[in-house]
Amino acid sequence: MTEKRISIFTGHFGSGKSEVSVNFALKLPQVKNKVALVDLDIVNPYFRAVDAKKLLSESNIKVVSPMYANTNVDVPALTPEINALFEDKSYNVVLDVGGDDLGAKALARYNEELINEGYEMYLVVNTKRQDTDTVSKIIKMAKEIEEASRLNITGLVNNTNLLKNTTIDDVVEGHVIIKEASEELGVPISFVSGFYDYLKGIEDIIGNKVLFLNKYIKLPWD
Repeated sequence: MTEKRISIFTGHFGSGKSEVSVNFALKLPQVKNKVALVDLDIVNPYFRAVDAKKLLSESNIKVVSPMYANTNVDVPALTPEINALFEDKSYNVVLDVGGDDLGAKALARYNEELINEGYEMYLVVNTKRQDTDTVSKIIKMAKEIEEASRLNITGLVNNTNLLKNTTIDDVVEGHVIIKEASEELGVPISFVSGFYDYLKGIEDIIGNKVLFLNKYIKLPWD
């Protein structure tokens, strides 16, 4: 887990970014600081962290969702609660940011606060998705998100999966691709994420930290 108070998760549609965000928030220790999750995802109407609001609230995690969530509004009416979280140092804050450079533009509105405070910004990558299945595509996406948000990505997350059909070999193959992108970007792989049934024992293979996920975000047709 990060030592920074603010953790940002961004990534393309289908990367599993929101599921990672929710699981990350739920695993943050609440001994010294309280935990808040901010849903800034204006891109994806289905996989959204706010969908897990009941569970998060029951786990004493504050959930902040701007006015545009679940609407067709392009320009969000950002709630004052978000600004308050920058001022209230008693919170560890997880930001779930929209799935591409368009969504990342919401972050640019908090550029000064984030730079002054310090942050970790993770790019969640699923190499089984068409838009991030090569090194060049991952690098392109990273650069677009950095330009849109005016912030630097500080870590990559290998969330390679094929949903229920995922095998450990899929994740290892994805790791090879993400590792090459990591080296070209000069950004480390912070951790690997996925479900225990296919990630068991992967630490011994790749040597990276692992965030085991539970499924908290459901599709309407699940």
